[in-house]
Amino acid sequence: MRGRGIGTLDLDGAQRLAERLVSKGCNGLVLSGTTGGSPTTTDAEKSALVRAVAEAVGDRAAIVAGVGTADTRHTVELALEAEKAGADGVLVVAPYYSRPTQDAVEAHFRTVADASGLFPVLYDIPGRTGTRIEPQTVLRLAGHPRIVAVKDCAYDLLGTQKVLARTDLAYYAGCDEHALALYAVGGAGYISTVANVVPAQLRAVLDVFDAGDTAGAARRQQRATALIESMMASGLPGTVTAKALLNSLGLPAGPVRAPLRPAGHEVTDRLLAEYERLVAGT
Repeated sequence: MRGRGIGTLDLDGAQRLAERLVSKGCNGLVLSGTTGGSPTTTDAEKSALVRAVAEAVGDRAAIVAGVGTADTRHTVELALEAEKAGADGVLVVAPYYSRPTQDAVEAHFRTVADASGLFPVLYDIPGRTGTRIEPQTVLRLAGHPRIVAVKDCAYDLLGTQKVLARTDLAYYAGCDEHALALYAVGGAGYISTVANVVPAQLRAVLDVFDAGDTAGAARRQQRATALIESMMASGLPGTVTAKALLNSLGLPAGPVRAPLRPAGHEVTDRLLAEYERLVAGT
């Protein structure tokens, strides 16, 4: 985000970032996730972003639009707008703050899934929302013909494996430190914050695993740990650290929007040092 006024949407910059990610091996792009600043973008901005990125990448990558809110009606409206704008799927977080019961969580996801022709990705991140999508709820939702995937930030590998063993749902690691572990037990890949900066390095972890070199994949995952920790466990949101590092690399990430504040020089220097170490060791 940039422009004549600080914080205006930079669609050209978004297209450049999308092109970079696709060229480095990303076969799907999530727009308007939390890292993408979704809490502070308007509905119109979200739709404009989908249109711009769809124009830039065409059919080279699937586009998943973040539409999750605490309000079922609003979430449905965003899903319909994402469909009109050219998204292939929608990322739907569990309704946050109000802490609905599991039957209400299930009804929320079914309503969204029924509202459009897009495929919802269930986003389970109870540390942010205050509400878990319990494994039994996921098992019931797996019977819906359009609910095909989960972004998993629940930090419950046993619960995840129970669902994997009984469904065909595609599970994507939403926590970068768990990407290889989840992949090794049947996960589908990752929906990553850190890959915004080092897409080729994180893609290589899974490619090396697929080639049969499990020890090599582990080494690559371990080499990424310092950057993952700096970006995701520094006490700052991933939105802040990702923008700080991308801007330092001369990429069009733009500023954060209030209430977030930009990373300071000390944090940015540490992020850049960890980035350089990882890239040099690739």
